[in-house]
Amino acid sequence: MQSQASAILWMKQLFALTNEERKKRYAAVLAENGFGSVALVVDEKIENFGGPILAILTGLKSIDADYCLTLPVDMPLLKPQVAKHLFNQVNDFNVAVPMWPNGKLENLIMALKRPQVLSVIVTLCYLNRSRPLDILRAASKVLLVNIVGELQPLDPELKSFVNINAPQDLVQLQARQNQGPITKNVSLNPWDLPADKLKSLQEASAKTKSDPSEAAVIFSLIAKFFESEKMFFWGALSRENEGKTLLGLDNGKIQTTSDFVAMGKAALIQAAHNYACEAQVYEDKQCALLAERTMADQVWCQSQVSIDH
Repeated sequence: MQSQASAILWMKQLFALTNEERKKRYAAVLAENGFGSVALVVDEKIENFGGPILAILTGLKSIDADYCLTLPVDMPLLKPQVAKHLFNQVNDFNVAVPMWPNGKLENLIMALKRPQVLSVIVTLCYLNRSRPLDILRAASKVLLVNIVGELQPLDPELKSFVNINAPQDLVQLQARQNQGPITKNVSLNPWDLPADKLKSLQEASAKTKSDPSEAAVIFSLIAKFFESEKMFFWGALSRENEGKTLLGLDNGKIQTTSDFVAMGKAALIQAAHNYACEAQVYEDKQCALLAERTMADQVWCQSQVSIDH
């Protein structure tokens, strides 16, 4: 399955697939094995966009449950008690995801409050952010659940987190590395995310081809709000899109004036600064994977500044 994501929704199962042909194949396999309660849906179509986050979006838009759990297709041994614990944890948060003591995340296993997270994921898709890890950076009230301290008592052999990619993997289960300095749960993004700002980002994204100058203005205004609230990910993403729009990187309309180039590079410099601030938050909390991904975004923005556009 190319999308590599599925959703389990309370007692109902739903799989998001990449195309109709796969849907027919999976339906036949499920019918042959007596699984009649599984709903199959095909990934939504977004131009020049794909990946696991699209499967997650498809699943969330195909249900009306308030809570759901996303799962990767190659981890079939998840214990029900682990899933239940994640659901219990997400009561006070919007997202709960397992984290290893070394700061690595099982970021395709997420308990989500659907109404609070759906608009976040829609906005990420508009802005061509295909990595599920960005959901944790973007959503408000995120809990990273310590696997060893919280979940291993429910699954002593940690089979819930074993990847099965070939038949031989079932013979010799290989758990992930569980050593590291983090011994407790970690909470992120305590702020409330304004729905109107996400809607404005979606509108700005839609304008990047038809009216890039107007789109850049909207991105800039939204970035100022997020920066004032220290919402570093959203501030960085808004500035990055402002810069890319002014430089014509995403819209095919290269702006050749020196003013556009200067403003575009200034926006990317500010985006890199915001990403650096975001990475520092993760480093302070020893969240290695989030810090690593954020610094990669910072480096990309800095690299674009040095290019002669």
